[in-house]
Amino acid sequence: MNRSLLAVSTLAIALAMPTVAYADATEDFTELREDVWQWTLDNSPSLATSIGDRRGDGQLGDNSLEGYEQRLAETQILLERLQDIEAADLPEDMQIDYALLQRDFVDTLQGAEFDHSRYVVFTNRGGPQNAIAGLPYGSPLFNVADYESYIGRIEAFPGYVANTIARSETAIELGLTQACEPMEGYERSITGLLAGSPEESIWWAAFAEQPATISDADWTALQDRARDAITDGAFAGLQSFADFYTQEYAPNCRADEAPGVGSTPNGQAYYAYRVRSFTTTDMTPQEVHELGLSEVARIRAEMEEVAAEAGFDSREEFIEHLRTDPQYYPTDEQLYLEHTAALAKEIDGWMPRLFGNLPRLPYTVLPIPAPSAPGNTTAYYEPGSMATGQPGIYRLNLTELDQRPLWELPALTVHEAVPGHHHQISLQQELDMHPLRQNAAFFTAFVEGWGLYSERLGIEMGLYDTPAKQMGRLSYEMWRANRLVVDTGIHAMGWTRQQAVDYMLDNTALSEANINAEVNRYITWPGQALAYKLGELKIRELRSRAEEALGEDFDLRAFHDTVLENGAVPLDVLEAHVDGWIAEQLASEPESE
Repeated sequence: MNRSLLAVSTLAIALAMPTVAYADATEDFTELREDVWQWTLDNSPSLATSIGDRRGDGQLGDNSLEGYEQRLAETQILLERLQDIEAADLPEDMQIDYALLQRDFVDTLQGAEFDHSRYVVFTNRGGPQNAIAGLPYGSPLFNVADYESYIGRIEAFPGYVANTIARSETAIELGLTQACEPMEGYERSITGLLAGSPEESIWWAAFAEQPATISDADWTALQDRARDAITDGAFAGLQSFADFYTQEYAPNCRADEAPGVGSTPNGQAYYAYRVRSFTTTDMTPQEVHELGLSEVARIRAEMEEVAAEAGFDSREEFIEHLRTDPQYYPTDEQLYLEHTAALAKEIDGWMPRLFGNLPRLPYTVLPIPAPSAPGNTTAYYEPGSMATGQPGIYRLNLTELDQRPLWELPALTVHEAVPGHHHQISLQQELDMHPLRQNAAFFTAFVEGWGLYSERLGIEMGLYDTPAKQMGRLSYEMWRANRLVVDTGIHAMGWTRQQAVDYMLDNTALSEANINAEVNRYITWPGQALAYKLGELKIRELRSRAEEALGEDFDLRAFHDTVLENGAVPLDVLEAHVDGWIAEQLASEPESE
């Protein structure tokens, strides 16, 4: 569960009180779970806003070191309260909540044993600028209170930047800066948000249309305040961070030939922790690396078969054709966007055949905002909210179109939109379970594992109807298998950046621009990329187990609903739940005569 946190929780006094012993474990856990939920909302202004709770209005969250330490102390108290409860005495749904809370608390405290968790606070994909870059797209803007909160967050930005700088200065002192090469050009993601005037900035989009609920006098006052906020808040904070990055941080970046976190103080132990954390397994970096090599060999053989089907003598020859033939590459940004939107709508038609439960929240297809698009990933998903009136957004990168082939769009779209991220995340927000799990549970291995598994569902939808599209899917699967090899190679085995690039060029059909962007991401965000393939393999394993056990009685829609009905969970919790479902299905089968 990721939290953007405030200073001292309003529950700090209550959390510090001795635990009261309750005879009823259910009552005790119900109270604790609600305390955790309220604590989470107190410390997560954006999360509170997304569910219509106004307690975080005008705030970005406390990203200071002092706030971090305070939250750790409170986490320890919450864990002790949790451990005083016997999980076995709880009903099944609460046992799942218990398992999620325990893993989250323990993981947070284990991470705090490393200086990296305290002082490494931005990657090549973002930093403090992200805290306000998305405000125009993710803020409710219906009434005066909404606009006051919107402006207040912009006004709070310089303090948020100051906290980032303070922690990053310590990172410089400890030799925990990011590697140099992956951060080249990073300053443009900061200065690209600057504009000649408040009215030319992205934040002025909120004032494009006056809501009927706001009077002319209030509207004028809000605009005047916003101009000052954008100038003295957004612009000043951005310039401060850009100056710090270019003048202090970049000159002290790590120039080691081996750019992985393993070369930093205590880096090997930190990376081993990151592997466990992101995958929700006990696998070691070496075990992950060896699994990756095995998966790469398997997928490579399948790619050879597709290349032969397409009439090419080798996989390499077909990939070269796919990378260089102009017929596969769009030249018009708007047509590329429209083509993707039409494909997404086609996929929508398959959803009732694959799932019994569908979310109400719709999604749309929009570009990645121009300032953050260069060097960014090909696409990503931005969750929406019924409470704030925001749809889910499938964001598409419209830069470097000569590196964004149409044959990869089917796999990309089922991953980011439906049945991938939009379906899973929006459904979780609407499930009948405690709001803590609805809105704050996020385990990368589950969420991204489901996204990758969804790419495979494109086979059943008939989306990969040409050898080029088949190779696109296999390339995407190979991409995630490569991550197991490359991420561990970089951080645990001392690989150079060029070794990682060369390995991916040899094994995937991804363009060189995409590979370079991806390797930069892996270097600055150790361990995160491992979660995709490991999560997907677990879901596929569970599906095979269910198909074998249930035979003709296997119901694909029911299986998918079962996988998703608890929201994002660790992989061991998912496995236990699916095994329980299989046992229930077998028990309900009529006895044969």
